[in-house]
Amino acid sequence: MPQASEIAWLIPVFPLIGAVLSGLGLISINKKINNSREIVSIGLISFVGISAVISYKALIEQINGYQSVEKLFVWANAGEFTIPMGYVLDPLGSVMLALVTTITLLVMIYSHGYMAHDKGYVRFFTYLALFSSSMMGLIISPNLLEIYVFWELVGMCSYLLVGFWYDRDGAAHAAQKAFVVNRVGDFGLLLGILGLFWATNSFDFNEIATGISQSVADHSIPIWAALLLCFLVFLGPMAKSAQFPLHVWLPDAMEGPTPISALIHAATMVAAGIFLVARLQPLYSLFPSIQFIIALVGTITCFLGASIALTQMDLKKGLAYSTVSQLGYMMLAMGCGAPIAGIFHLVTHACFKAMLFLGSGSVIHAMEEVVGHQPVLAQDMRLMGGLRKKMPYTSATFLIGCVAISGIPPLAGFWSKDEILGNAFISFPAFWFVGLLTAGMTAFYMFRLYFLTFEGDFRGEDKELQKELLIASKVNLDEENEEEHEEHGYIHESPWSMTFPLVFLAVPSVIIGFMGLPWDSKFANLLDPEEAEIAAKAFELKEFLPLAIASVLIASTGIIIAFQAYFAKKINLSILFAEKFPTINQFLSNKWYLDDINEKLFVKGSRKLAKEVLEVDSKVVDGVVNLTGLVTLGSGEGLKYFETGKAQFYALIVFGGVILLVALFGFQSPQIT
Repeated sequence: MPQASEIAWLIPVFPLIGAVLSGLGLISINKKINNSREIVSIGLISFVGISAVISYKALIEQINGYQSVEKLFVWANAGEFTIPMGYVLDPLGSVMLALVTTITLLVMIYSHGYMAHDKGYVRFFTYLALFSSSMMGLIISPNLLEIYVFWELVGMCSYLLVGFWYDRDGAAHAAQKAFVVNRVGDFGLLLGILGLFWATNSFDFNEIATGISQSVADHSIPIWAALLLCFLVFLGPMAKSAQFPLHVWLPDAMEGPTPISALIHAATMVAAGIFLVARLQPLYSLFPSIQFIIALVGTITCFLGASIALTQMDLKKGLAYSTVSQLGYMMLAMGCGAPIAGIFHLVTHACFKAMLFLGSGSVIHAMEEVVGHQPVLAQDMRLMGGLRKKMPYTSATFLIGCVAISGIPPLAGFWSKDEILGNAFISFPAFWFVGLLTAGMTAFYMFRLYFLTFEGDFRGEDKELQKELLIASKVNLDEENEEEHEEHGYIHESPWSMTFPLVFLAVPSVIIGFMGLPWDSKFANLLDPEEAEIAAKAFELKEFLPLAIASVLIASTGIIIAFQAYFAKKINLSILFAEKFPTINQFLSNKWYLDDINEKLFVKGSRKLAKEVLEVDSKVVDGVVNLTGLVTLGSGEGLKYFETGKAQFYALIVFGGVILLVALFGFQSPQIT
């Protein structure tokens, strides 16, 4: 049997084959394919399962000390100019592949139950397979050019999945917003890639770093140009990984099905940006100013996401802003020159955040039985409460996720977040303080989510509250009244296909953190043995404990405040904070007004531009084309009368044409006197 590293190219191919086959089936035999939905889903899950097996085999090989493998072939060649394509499998890639295939497989199993009654079931699974294939292809790409190809494929698939329910205005607008905002970042990325190729004549990560270093050293390119190229390349990860100010698309992406939210937020789209920055660390490490910008952007994003999450009542949007905040932590680690810490947090975060999103999907699925399918009602925590007794598995796993993301030891989130904060304390103490404050905010809003959803009394049958929420969200009440006549069910635990992924993800959410102990990090030893050895030797308990204790104390404070406010009901935060500081409360509730700014600058601007382009296309381009058609038609109608079938007639026409040309040029020629 060949080594997994030798056949790693098959990892993205298998899901792609499944997606192509089911896609062709939807085009050619739509009705039969939709009637065979279970066969299709089992087939696609099996294809992803095969990729997962190869990925885990590759990870085991890397753990056992196998050398990294890179296979290239010449894709394009023109003289000395060549563009290589192929694949690379190294420790970083093997970790990411194992993560992506695992989360994708669990999400697909979960989707079998969640999307069971959706008419677009087969289309949904097809998009999922294509999405996962694109992400796997991005991970194994050996250079920037190939990464860009899969980068755009990931973006296209996210657009299809976010706008899956395209008949909903919210989903359609969210997909457009994600597309437009990511185009900003992707355009910068493309310019940066082309600029780096111009400067170094290479798309390879290490060769680019070496080439830029030499070019700056011998003054062949100015330092400002090198910094500009680095920043342009960073724009792509800023958009994909939802970094300030290009984060605005991610919360709105919650309009898509909940399994997609779990996949995007855990292991695919947002992870792509962090992964690319990790790949480009040899380049970014050359310029401390770029490192500072990355750390600054990460810190702002970290605090921004947490502060907005404090006021969110929509369960999914609260988790979405939590993701924005945690992505900020990862980017902060990259800016501190600690990519291993950033990737480690990406892995731990993927486990408990996927579990939290899938858990929220189970809650929403249950709430729809009582309040209907209107997202305004099914996702608002003010209508929830008391679900712990009715949904024990979901509540238990959700609680584990809350503890993990809050950074409480010994769960996974504590070890990865503490490592980031430790590196921030050394590199940028001010950023460490913001990160520490954000840790307390994270613990507060996550347990706020838990207490409002699972504890207390159930509030879903409060018709007056439902009406108030609908009016506030400007939902058509007449349409909602039609739904009231439908028979509603009762709150119950989700089927096994939805609970199994939750229970499965709870295990790594608890134990995977032990892979990154600061004094003996097996994770760091896999990615960079030399750095792991240096870190282990430099570890001192007296330096570790104060920072760790400070992190746990502020997280515990956040949990206690949430407990007192939303479980024990001993304090009223509306009176203590919202009424005393209405300006700040409104600022946070309106998401720093960044959505409004984005709406005016980008959304309305792009739509106006699109209308102008459409106007030019319909009046100018179509007019020219139509005029050409009319001229051709008229000339054809006229010329048909000259078609006699006699050679003499054609010869006469040719002769007449020659005489005309001679006369014309004769009159235009200068006269000799």
